[in-house]
Amino acid sequence: MTFRATCISLFPEAFPGVLGFSIIGAALERGLWTLDTVDIRAFGVGRRRTVDDTPAGGGAGLVMRADVAAAALDSVEAEGRPLIYLSPRGPPLTQARVHRLAAGPGVILLCGRFEGLDERVIEARGLEEVSLGDFVLAGGEIAALALLEACIRLLPGVAGNALSLEEESFQAGLLEHPHYTRPHIWEGREIPAVLVSGDHEKVRRWRRNQAEELTKARRPDLYAASRAPSDEERGEPPAPDPTRARKT
Repeated sequence: MTFRATCISLFPEAFPGVLGFSIIGAALERGLWTLDTVDIRAFGVGRRRTVDDTPAGGGAGLVMRADVAAAALDSVEAEGRPLIYLSPRGPPLTQARVHRLAAGPGVILLCGRFEGLDERVIEARGLEEVSLGDFVLAGGEIAALALLEACIRLLPGVAGNALSLEEESFQAGLLEHPHYTRPHIWEGREIPAVLVSGDHEKVRRWRRNQAEELTKARRPDLYAASRAPSDEERGEPPAPDPTRARKT
């Protein structure tokens, strides 16, 4: 099954953009994923192909029309792909969501502009709103590129070393550990001795500890969610030790 991406935008020329480079671009050339674009302006109303109008109830800016957005969406065969509207209102994109998307047939991404999209088309077409974070962009194109890159790098055959995908940030609910490479000493700073010790178990433990400490310091929310509470923390008696001799 080939991962198929369709981007619906007022600026279809923004694609593939950076997705045409490096391993993502090579995967596109090899047919591991496909990319289609739909120009929203082609579905605009009237001689000037109008795609927006003033907000009902007044206010600043413009709103993308429901009839125009719906016509653009309806021109695409969904084929089981989720319809996603890139919007700061949506829940933040997570690595877990990326994995689920990458395991599917692809995505249809609607890139918004202006003040937003008429709510009626969001409801009528069952659009899933997705955000990159708590900030606002001028449009959804950059967000769409980021979402696609996150998904495509997980597709079989895209990454050169699949093991590297298993050790990166968020895979175990933690941020990734620090990385080092040659030269051994740079500006008086040495690679941590454990990493050149040849003891793979010590390296594994060091990396896990570093990941935990980084996550605790920078993302305490992730750290708290990654920890399995002990019986004592849950207020439950500790489980009996089966290796301990039972007194009679």
